[in-house]
Amino acid sequence: MKIVVASGKGGTGKTTLAVSLALALAENGHAVTYADCDVEEPNGHIFLKPTVTRSETAGVSIPVVDSKRCTACGECGQMCRFSAIVCLGAPPLTYPELCKSCGGCLLVCEEGALSEGVREIGLVEEGWCGDLLSSPHSPVRYVGGRLRIGEAQSPPLIKRVKACIPDEGVAVLDAPPGTSCPVIETVQDADFVLLVTEPTPFGLNDLMLAVEMVRLLEIPFAVGINRAGVGNDDVAEYCHKEEIPVLFELKDDRRVAEAYSRGEPIWRNLPEYRDLFFRLGHGILEDLT
Repeated sequence: MKIVVASGKGGTGKTTLAVSLALALAENGHAVTYADCDVEEPNGHIFLKPTVTRSETAGVSIPVVDSKRCTACGECGQMCRFSAIVCLGAPPLTYPELCKSCGGCLLVCEEGALSEGVREIGLVEEGWCGDLLSSPHSPVRYVGGRLRIGEAQSPPLIKRVKACIPDEGVAVLDAPPGTSCPVIETVQDADFVLLVTEPTPFGLNDLMLAVEMVRLLEIPFAVGINRAGVGNDDVAEYCHKEEIPVLFELKDDRRVAEAYSRGEPIWRNLPEYRDLFFRLGHGILEDLT
């Protein structure tokens, strides 16, 4: 079962809540995987402090040209709509950063002058984090990705991170902010999406975009309001008007920000919030079963 914690904008407290939700589910006896899919700027490991047991590089397919077999027919360049391979003579020029790894150029090359190579795009890490839980609960499994600096395409790495999530148990996926391709890759096969927002005009605007996204994907979802009380009631009124369930309102609390700045999950430092996350996790699973 996959629960995605997402938001229309950055800075809403998405990771703070995703980490605490994963810990609450684990404390409640579930086998839990926390997957950090925000591969461009992952920070879940700062709070969970996992012991990494496996690390591997991730790559994408790119065309490799055999200049001896190429006849400069130009079919490969005409096939590629992204101009990742351009034929101005033999051999054609390749631009790996533009390649979408569709393999179309290999299919149209009748001379067999193109073969499949690999370009590294980042790193996938797996591990366990159990120091934040009360014994004898099972530790939280950690999976995360780190995109290579300068790399423009994160969805292939997100796909690799999701491939490491075990089929059994509950997975909490920490999605990238926004509503673009990386978020779509993260949420597209989710069982439930929790949209975290804040009661501000920016929060409402981006929440509306996120709601449109999950509705188009036909995924069950609900809203959680973080830093309640700092803005106005427009987000709550919008959710009421659109008949969107609001699962929690977390009041603006300086202690939460202080714990965050120290890299400490509020689950551990502010025990009065535990009941909120216990109820949140139980409510989501109950609705899905």
